[in-house]
Amino acid sequence: MASPASPLTPNALHSSGHEIMAAALPEELKELESRLRWKVDLRLCTIAGILCSLNLLDSGILSSASVTSMLSDLDLGVRWVGPRIWFASITFCFGLLTLCTAFVQTWKQLIALRVLLGMAMSGIYPGLTYLISTWYTRREQQLRFAFLQSGEVTVLATGTIVNYGLNHLDGRAGLRGWRWMFLVQGLVTCVIGIVTYWWMIDFPEKAHRSFYFLSESEAQLAVQRIQADRDDVVPEPFSWRRIGVNFLDPKLYGFACMFFILNLVSTALAYFLPIILQSGMGFSSNAAIILSTPPYYWSVIPALFTSFVGDTYRLRGPMITFNALCLIAGFLMFGLPTSTHVTVRYIGTFLATGAYVSNWAALNAFMANNVAGQWKRATTAAAVSACNGLGGVAGSWIVRQREAPRYETAVWVSVGSHILMIFIVGVFTISFYVCNRQQQAGKRVLQNRALKSRLFLCDLDESQIQTDEITVEVLSGTVR
Repeated sequence: MASPASPLTPNALHSSGHEIMAAALPEELKELESRLRWKVDLRLCTIAGILCSLNLLDSGILSSASVTSMLSDLDLGVRWVGPRIWFASITFCFGLLTLCTAFVQTWKQLIALRVLLGMAMSGIYPGLTYLISTWYTRREQQLRFAFLQSGEVTVLATGTIVNYGLNHLDGRAGLRGWRWMFLVQGLVTCVIGIVTYWWMIDFPEKAHRSFYFLSESEAQLAVQRIQADRDDVVPEPFSWRRIGVNFLDPKLYGFACMFFILNLVSTALAYFLPIILQSGMGFSSNAAIILSTPPYYWSVIPALFTSFVGDTYRLRGPMITFNALCLIAGFLMFGLPTSTHVTVRYIGTFLATGAYVSNWAALNAFMANNVAGQWKRATTAAAVSACNGLGGVAGSWIVRQREAPRYETAVWVSVGSHILMIFIVGVFTISFYVCNRQQQAGKRVLQNRALKSRLFLCDLDESQIQTDEITVEVLSGTVR
């Protein structure tokens, strides 16, 4: 049963949300918002992390196929169909396709299934990041993206060990070990797809469609929080012109380029890590499999810590730059010709892995904080998803076996690409600063409309909460 029982119009949500906030005392309002965030965290971040984890476990061939499904990447499907049906159906479908892969007999059958699988799974990650951005204010998003990414890498690391164990079922029931991997993973994914229909939540303005989730007053508060933060809870009517005009915005290409760089390096490191542990550091194949998992478990700590700092102090650009510098240092530690100590090289893999995982959350928050309007965010997510997939393809080619054990191409491409990322972040930071100053002087309107909203501000002693008309600023990737 859904709660509340009837749909709420935007005007009703806007007015009733103001009434709720106006009637609440400061401490009561904080308690209401805290309870609301906890409910959304529990329902949305948990299932989002699980779905993205399943997506990541089978992402090796998906990158090339994901760029062919522009419609789903534009998040139009998730808007038209609704998150519950959208994510439940495509999760069940790619689970079924994964299960079917266990019974293929020819390489043609395998390729056909993998292409279909890639098309099905391409709607998961951009759709979930888009949905999360609609539920949280800009200063709350990076930590939630970090939860999402932490769940992914944890399952990825665990999945490596589980697949190693499943491979030992070789010969059981007449199936080879690799078939058992697809069979078990497919069955688990199908079950999770069914559960997703009841566990997933809808967009804030349609929270009444979610099963046993928010009360009517909580749904009104959820909408009002986002309306106050960026004034785009309810999307404008769809038109292809609203989609096409966004491709004239340089920010779209800048964010797409940074995600291309990030996935290029993450894919290279995923290939690179087991190989360098075995051929570069002298570990056995079994030891290389086991030793490649701790860096991913470790990456959860810096991802959550840097995201907490980024949200608390409203830092986006500086956190991306810090993570990029850590990744460069990590690659140099295990990639320089003068680096011969096994322990130092292994520590470098921890530093590099933690840095790129942290930057997934930081870049998602940086993008969500600086792109206004739901269709513009959807279009940017499409471009990012496409270039993210292309980065995965490129990353698999820069690790060259003939360059073992140093893999100079992979190391220097990774280092150079992150220097480029730092440059792009710097250009964005300066650009946002100039735009903010122009808007303050009345010379410019950001995002083609006045970004003014009623924000709730705490005075210095936090003894009362007041409202005032202020301008939303995006200064150095932050919101003030």
